[in-house]
Amino acid sequence: MTKSLFLLICAFLFSILMGCGQKRDSSKLLITQQNEEVIKEPTFPKINGVSFVASKDSILEENIAPLKNIHADYAAIMPFGFIKSLEHPEIIYNQERQWFGERREGAKQYIEILHKNEIKVMMKPQIWVWRGEFTGLLKMASEEDWVELEKSYKKFILDFAKVAEVEKVEIFCIGTELEKFIEHRPEYWRNLIAEVRKVYNGKLTYAANWDEYKGVPFWNTLDYIGVDAYFPVSESKTPTIEESRNGWQRWKNELKVVSERENKKILFTEYGYRSVDFAGKEPWESNYKLTSINFEAQNNTLRGLYEEVWNEQWFAGGFLWKWFIAHERVGGETDNQFTPQNKPAEVIVAKFYKKFGK
Repeated sequence: MTKSLFLLICAFLFSILMGCGQKRDSSKLLITQQNEEVIKEPTFPKINGVSFVASKDSILEENIAPLKNIHADYAAIMPFGFIKSLEHPEIIYNQERQWFGERREGAKQYIEILHKNEIKVMMKPQIWVWRGEFTGLLKMASEEDWVELEKSYKKFILDFAKVAEVEKVEIFCIGTELEKFIEHRPEYWRNLIAEVRKVYNGKLTYAANWDEYKGVPFWNTLDYIGVDAYFPVSESKTPTIEESRNGWQRWKNELKVVSERENKKILFTEYGYRSVDFAGKEPWESNYKLTSINFEAQNNTLRGLYEEVWNEQWFAGGFLWKWFIAHERVGGETDNQFTPQNKPAEVIVAKFYKKFGK
C-alpha cells in the first residue's frame, strides 16, 4: 500500500468517527433538552421601586441613603386628594392643612431630590375617602354628580400631570383602585388619558386592584398594565417559601394572558406583605387591630414573589408598599405593618433588588 493511499484511508476513517461523535453529542444534547426544564433568560433591568410615603416634612439627602442601600432605582411619589364620602363628587387637594409631601410643592421637592440621586420616579396621585373607605366603591347617585366628579378628578390629575412633565417624571399613574368609577364611566377615562397625553410625555399606567385589572377597558391606551398585587397566595399562619411560590402559579398564568392579550408588560404599582400571621392569606388587609408579629411570614412571602415573578418576561417590576422617609424611626422588631424597614425583610429586598437591578 502506498503512503498516499494509507493517508487517504486514515482521513476517511477519521471523518466517519468524528461524524459519529457529533451525532452522539447532538443526540445527548437533544435528550438533555427534552428532560431538563428550560430556564428562560430574565429581562433586565426590572423596575425595583418603593412606595415613598408622603411626610409632613421635606426630604433631605440622608433620607435617600436607605433607598440606595436596598438598591431601589424607582420611587412612587403619592400626592393626595380627599373626598368626604363615596357619594361625594368634589376632590379637595393641595391644601395648606395637608402634609407637605401630599401637596404639589412637596411632590416637586421629593422628585428633585430623588432625581438628583439618580432614582427615577412614578407619580401616583391618589384619593383618600373620609374614614378610609375603599376607593373602588366610589360611585355617584346621579348624572349631575357624575359630571361634577369627572370635572373635579380631571382637574386633580391634570394638575399633577403638568408637574410630572416639568419635573421629567418617568411614569405617571392616572388613578388607583377606582373600579366603580371606571365601570360606570369608561369613555370618560379614555378621554382623560388623551388629555393627559397632551400635557405629559412620559409613560402612563393605572393602578388596578388585583381583582379588578382583568376588566379594565383602556389598557391599550396606556404603556403599562398596573396592578396593585395583593393576590392571596397561602392559607398558612407562616407560609413557607415553597407555599408562596406555589400560590403564585394561578395568578402568574392570568397575568401572562392579560399581558399577551394587551401586548403590554405588567407593572406592580403596589406589592407587599405585612410581618403578621397569615401574611399571604389576605395581603391587602391593613387592620391595625391585628397584634401578631411574624417576620418569617413576611420574609417567605416576599421571597416567594421575587423568586417566582421577578424573572418573568412579561413583568416590568414593581413598587414595594411601603417605605417611610424617617427610616430610623419606623419598622423594627415591634412593627407588624407592611414596611420592611429595620426588619429581616429589608435584607431580602436588598438582595433581590441588587440581583434584578442595572
